[in-house]
Amino acid sequence: MRLGRRGVTLIELLVVFMILGMIVAFAAPKIDVTKYQVESAMQGTGMQLLALERQSIAKQHDIIVMFDTAKQALRVHEDRNNNATVEAGERVRSIPLGDKIVFGKGSAAALAQIGAGPISFTKTVQGYKALVFHRDGSASEPAGFYLISKRGKNFSSYAKDARAITLDRATGRASWSRYNGTTWVRAF
Repeated sequence: MRLGRRGVTLIELLVVFMILGMIVAFAAPKIDVTKYQVESAMQGTGMQLLALERQSIAKQHDIIVMFDTAKQALRVHEDRNNNATVEAGERVRSIPLGDKIVFGKGSAAALAQIGAGPISFTKTVQGYKALVFHRDGSASEPAGFYLISKRGKNFSSYAKDARAITLDRATGRASWSRYNGTTWVRAF
């Protein structure tokens, strides 16, 4: 007769793994990964804009953010002499929006500050709509843009995937909103 039993048997371990496997099999299809990808893209892009605004103050030169709708990316130009042209020694880099994320709002209602188009900035640099963060931290204009999943752009049933990022002209501060199916709700 054994008084104390230590450990578990192989059968007990297999039963536990089998139960966990069944739970995962039922729960995994209900997880909407795209929803988290859109949320991540909104927060990441918004934080990137905040960092670029701070960089324009710290470096004391303009930072030009161009919206590349063909490649679904932000092109960032560190304009050291504030002349809005890329010259030798000025850094230009590309920041992709993320997998399955595009500019646009799909079938979501338009946000008043942005309007119906995917990007409301009127300034263009090198053929791209652009935002300029000046060395005092201000933005070139009060405007914004929409982000949405590819499925949300193609299917109206996924309008809740729409996100909006708006910028204040005086402070250059970015804020973002989510579409809840009927109206826009401020997220940050």
